[in-house]
Amino acid sequence: MVTEASAQSSSGRRPTVSFELMPPRRPDAAPNFWETARQLVAARPDFVSVTYGAGGSDRQTARQVVSKLLTGTPVLPVAHLTCVGASREDVSEVIDDFLEAGVRSFLALRGDPPRDQPDWRPPADGVHSSIELVRLLREVEAARCAADPGTALRSAARPLTVAVATFTDGNPGAGTTREQEVARLLEKQEAGASFAITQLFYRASSYAEFVTDARAAGVTLPILAGILPTTEPRRLRRVEELTGVVPPPELLRELDALDDAEAQHAHGIERSVRLAQEVLDADAPGLHVYTFNKHRPALDLLSGVGLLTRAAA
Repeated sequence: MVTEASAQSSSGRRPTVSFELMPPRRPDAAPNFWETARQLVAARPDFVSVTYGAGGSDRQTARQVVSKLLTGTPVLPVAHLTCVGASREDVSEVIDDFLEAGVRSFLALRGDPPRDQPDWRPPADGVHSSIELVRLLREVEAARCAADPGTALRSAARPLTVAVATFTDGNPGAGTTREQEVARLLEKQEAGASFAITQLFYRASSYAEFVTDARAAGVTLPILAGILPTTEPRRLRRVEELTGVVPPPELLRELDALDDAEAQHAHGIERSVRLAQEVLDADAPGLHVYTFNKHRPALDLLSGVGLLTRAAA
């Protein structure tokens, strides 16, 4: 087991810890969701990102989750924001609504087009990329500050933070290569992004090589490593359907060969801890854990690399 001290450098540097949460889609799922949120918040993460469904579905539920985290917990909520299929005016209104509620951190994403509409086309007056969305976030904030000195002062005290996504081996859904993703990340940085979070990956070299290429291209913003605990083969196959990121065949074979969920959990956590430690050793600034609303794998992963801090330890 890696100790907490081993997860820090000799200078005392401690990597960040953060989680992704998915708001409950049904009222009967809310109790389990909030229990998971409670367990994760108790680990004292640096932030928790709150997603919502494709095309903006579950947006209102996500808004409620962000508000509750903002007012009822010490954790910093990061609101996912997508723009696909929406007009510039509509997206501006959503941004203004979040800002008015006190949200100061966003994850700017293009979002996925509707899968069941082969003839779908984005609106001509829409926001067509995450790069445009980053610019729009900055523009709305600047307009609010110009209109009100109090807002400008609050913005100076609590600057707007805009995170973006990036793909270490290229984005299968968009058909991009690593080189193209590096170029897009540089554009996002120039548009006003604050830091990046990677899509999940299964090899530490994917992360390390991407960061090397990005730095060589002029990207200076922090690049946070996105990690999925590999405890359920069913989940890994579902993630492949959603993202196009293919899990290692040998990992699936190893998990499938185990005869119960506990054995799969133990094996998957062992492998995930190894991956996380390797990216931390490659100077990743922190770990962003894709939880799929399950706290145990996420917390076991952090424990394995010595980054689990519990408020009620």
